[in-house]
Amino acid sequence: MLKAVSSFLEFCYLVRRSVISEDDILKVENAIAEFHANRVAFDDVRPEGYSLPRQHSLVHYPLLIREFGAPNGLCSSITESKHIKAVKEPWRRSSRYKALGQMLLTNQRLDKLAAIHVNFQARGMLSGDDLEPEPPPLPSAAHDEDDDDGGAVDGAISAEVILAKRPSKLCCHIQMVISDRPPVRNIPQSAQGLADHFDIPNLPNYISRFLYELENPDLEIELDEVPLEDCPEPSGKVRVFPSAVAIYYAPSDKSGTRGMFRERIRAVESWRKGPARHDCVFVSQDSTLPGFRGYFIARVRLFMSITHRRFTHPCALVEWFSTVGNAPCPKTGMWMVEPDFNALGNPAMSLIHLDAVFRGAHLMGVAGQGQFIPRQLEFHNSLDAFRSYYVNKYIDHHAHEFAF
Repeated sequence: MLKAVSSFLEFCYLVRRSVISEDDILKVENAIAEFHANRVAFDDVRPEGYSLPRQHSLVHYPLLIREFGAPNGLCSSITESKHIKAVKEPWRRSSRYKALGQMLLTNQRLDKLAAIHVNFQARGMLSGDDLEPEPPPLPSAAHDEDDDDGGAVDGAISAEVILAKRPSKLCCHIQMVISDRPPVRNIPQSAQGLADHFDIPNLPNYISRFLYELENPDLEIELDEVPLEDCPEPSGKVRVFPSAVAIYYAPSDKSGTRGMFRERIRAVESWRKGPARHDCVFVSQDSTLPGFRGYFIARVRLFMSITHRRFTHPCALVEWFSTVGNAPCPKTGMWMVEPDFNALGNPAMSLIHLDAVFRGAHLMGVAGQGQFIPRQLEFHNSLDAFRSYYVNKYIDHHAHEFAF
């Protein structure tokens, strides 16, 4: 049954792509065949029979795509909505006796009303204050910064990640919740101050090694093996930001005029006066490798900007995940990852440049065998409760196109 659902989702995401190649059509045909082979599992649930709607059209997609091109989100609900407006609503207004003529007359009158409305609007006859209500006031910048999770973007750009416009400020109430230290108004702007504030003792070491890597891009040894005495110390301020915005090309999703989409990635100790929120991201590894193999998965602990020798470097402190196996899960079609730990049993962390972050990632816990998930498990600690996680490529169409 799980394989049937997975292959059906695979079909749905493949046919939604804005560009479909011959290889994609072969994948569509394979997904249909796997779905038909595995859906017999539902017979065990309802032996008396069942109805799975709208599946008769699956087998027609490969031929119709070859004939007419990519559907790119075209759905029968579009014509269904027109059917409601042109047929169902006029029928309800009729006397139900010889209703066709009454329905046609209703549609004619509606068309005339729509035409006269456009004419009156062009003449300025519908621009009075009593007919045109004032638009609601736009939200403030602070409100937009807090609640905006992204959306369509107009313009042309391949991909980029930028920090939020303002650095973080924690009010006294939030600091009292996350720490037993005396409340302070502003977050410290020094490496050691931030290490104490966020209880990350090795943060100055991470920053020093990050600066060393910037000055030595052709490093031939592991960064953790570089002696700390050879690494520079930050000479300026270190500021923390609550979020970063990723902008990338995603024409198959609800994007802007040129296929651009943006999403906000958050790393805050308290989200909307509640628990902490630390989002996961895809980190670029090797652009020559196909699909998910060219990326790492990481969880953002802090977004920062480090000023060193008159230059400001945007970066992120992340906790790393390692890939489980060399291929996706055969049942779900999704890759699996597990959190990394150092010799002391703490999460393995390092500082990376913001340019290495590609976009946000969505992880789902892999449940164990023979036991139920505890009812007291909350959403905010789900990324700490499982031994391994699925990298959800079905979270949107853009993720499905590259996280295969």
